[in-house]
Amino acid sequence: MAESAACPAFQLGRPRYDQGSFLGRLRHFIDVIDPSTLFVSEKRLNECIGLLDDYKHGTLPPGVSDYQLWEAQKIKQAIIHPDTGEKIFMPFRMSGYVPFGTPIVIGLLLPNQTVVSTIIWQWLNQSHNACVNYANRNATKPTPTSKFIQGYIGAVTSAVSIAVGLNVLIQKANKLSPATRIIIQRFVPFPAVASANICNVGLMRHNELSEGIDVLDNNGNVVGSSKIAARHAIMETAFTRVVLPMPIFVLPPIIMSYLERLQFLQSNRRLLLPIHSVVCLVTFGLSLPVAISLFPQMSQIEVSCLEPEIAMATDCKVVTYNKGL
Repeated sequence: MAESAACPAFQLGRPRYDQGSFLGRLRHFIDVIDPSTLFVSEKRLNECIGLLDDYKHGTLPPGVSDYQLWEAQKIKQAIIHPDTGEKIFMPFRMSGYVPFGTPIVIGLLLPNQTVVSTIIWQWLNQSHNACVNYANRNATKPTPTSKFIQGYIGAVTSAVSIAVGLNVLIQKANKLSPATRIIIQRFVPFPAVASANICNVGLMRHNELSEGIDVLDNNGNVVGSSKIAARHAIMETAFTRVVLPMPIFVLPPIIMSYLERLQFLQSNRRLLLPIHSVVCLVTFGLSLPVAISLFPQMSQIEVSCLEPEIAMATDCKVVTYNKGL
């Protein structure tokens, strides 16, 4: 009852929380990545879609609260792609990013990596990232499968080459003690993953730069396609993909290097992997909403900054575009 009273009036297609502030976006994306939506049944999803359709057509049954409508929209947005209207495959939804990505993060941060294990974990990580980027892309324009394959190959190649190259350099650094070498090795995944993430986003969504993405007026009507808006969307997404791995691949090595010196864990080495897993899960879970909250998903840009044909097609001073996640 208290939740219902605290709810703002429902607005179809609009975020529940103010997207003009970081805190509002953070609360919004905590809803977006809520893992509980992974367990929503087909029946429940259809009920939510039906409820929103009833609201849209003015046939809403009596007694439906704003809270119920917000929850229905949350479930639909977590599962259905906003541009294609199709269900996103569970492991590639933003709500599945932490549950399905954490085992890979744990593998990337395991100490004493060999060249083979480094290649395998980097390949798995970029495979998952590529699928998440593709599943949550701006899909207002069709993307050829060849672009997806190019992005995937480019991301895997950059991640593996950087990670393996850094590991080889560290191994050859004779001035470093074995202990120092192991500690430095633990930080190798970050530059490899960050650079590969930029490559991944850029190559996977390169088609948007040549085709443009749809920009919408205040009423949600398509004004036209803009290559400038596409460039902004890709740059914002790439920036979040660099910020995201910072705490994930930097904090756990620091925390674990401290915990491993504790007498208790030195006497119970079998607990290291479970504790390492929990540290990675918590760090990943906290980092994701913060990173993707840096920019609103439905971003706005002034018409004066876009192509002349966009300015001629609308009286609006600001238009909206789907940045993608």
